[in-house]
Amino acid sequence: MTLEEMGGRAKAAAAELNIAGVTEKNRGLEAAAEGLLREKAFLLEENEKDMEAGQAAGMKAGLLDRLKLTESRIEAMAEGLRQIAALEDPVGEVISMKKRPNGLMIGKKRVPLGVIGIIYESRPNVAADAFGLCFKTGNAVILKGGSDAIRSNIAIAKVIREAVACVGLNPDAIQLLEDTSRETTNRMMKLNRYIDVLIPRGGAGLIQAVVNNSTIPVIETGTGNCHIYVDASADLDMAVNIIMNAKTQRVGVCNACESLVIHEAVAEKLMASAGLARKLQEKHVEIRGDEKIREAVPFAGPASEEDWGTEYLDYIISAKTVSSVDEAIAHINRYNTGHSEAIITENYTNAQKFLDEVDAAAVYVNASTRFTDGFEFGFGAEIGISTQKLHARGPMGLEALTTVKYIIYGNGQIRQ
Repeated sequence: MTLEEMGGRAKAAAAELNIAGVTEKNRGLEAAAEGLLREKAFLLEENEKDMEAGQAAGMKAGLLDRLKLTESRIEAMAEGLRQIAALEDPVGEVISMKKRPNGLMIGKKRVPLGVIGIIYESRPNVAADAFGLCFKTGNAVILKGGSDAIRSNIAIAKVIREAVACVGLNPDAIQLLEDTSRETTNRMMKLNRYIDVLIPRGGAGLIQAVVNNSTIPVIETGTGNCHIYVDASADLDMAVNIIMNAKTQRVGVCNACESLVIHEAVAEKLMASAGLARKLQEKHVEIRGDEKIREAVPFAGPASEEDWGTEYLDYIISAKTVSSVDEAIAHINRYNTGHSEAIITENYTNAQKFLDEVDAAAVYVNASTRFTDGFEFGFGAEIGISTQKLHARGPMGLEALTTVKYIIYGNGQIRQ
């Protein structure tokens, strides 16, 4: 099937979904969830082939973790679809309705975007999450995964398509490009006749390639050079727990902490007395720090200018000392990617200043950056974490996949 044929089928499926009721859409979501659980063994078998290929190619541990499916992760994918089914359908909501002096009633109504294209890397759960959110909001989706997860993606798309078809709905609501070549990806970026919006999910290289080459409107997502700032007033035991969670729970995800910023008054205590350096070392995390960090941590390596702006997706963390909350904010705003930033502090004024002045989609006080996630925010799942400011920002749930149309009621008005 050609890309153009896929685009045409997606347009037709989107038109059908546009008039489908919430009961029909929820039936499709429940069927897909049941299909994923029923075919768990098949999905794990296909994923294992991708894992073996990744290991043979020398893929980093963090990226292998993103690629891996387990029984619990498949169950979480199914639960995500069920949670989406349980959410209120935003499509058809009339946001406002006002009467003009000439008697016209002018309102705004939520409607689907149409056909959504998603280009993503590694994480096979993206296929299920994307389908669920798009399907609930009446959008068809065309998926283009990476070669490293191709068997897993094909298996997930196959299971979902069969499940949707079994309940009498159009399986072309989800389509997967099985050709993972760069040439095909570039051609997909030009399908503005069929695809209404393109969402890249992956590393900085992928996102920039899509932004620079697409003729389709793009929503940038995902790149996460996330910082945690430990203030002079911080509870250091709390700081250690939060940093360890944010850095080591899963190193290959966009909301993992990549950079520490530490007030110089507590740097040595945090690293040595509170045991952060030792705990990071036990988890095999390499610390790259400035001079003061290296004085406190003999085994830390030197940090370069490049380190301050790097999303490692690996067992590496940068650490910089500052003399004030203002210096911390300036450093974070210079090097962050607009994703998630956190402050650990007992000082209310500094907490509010950080919330007000740090420029990011999600800003935390005394909590891990790992919570920047559609599931954790109560959206059921997410299509991605938008790091831009137009249309959507932060975890993108159902409302972010809709647009509006104006609806106007008249009784014979003509313009003079």
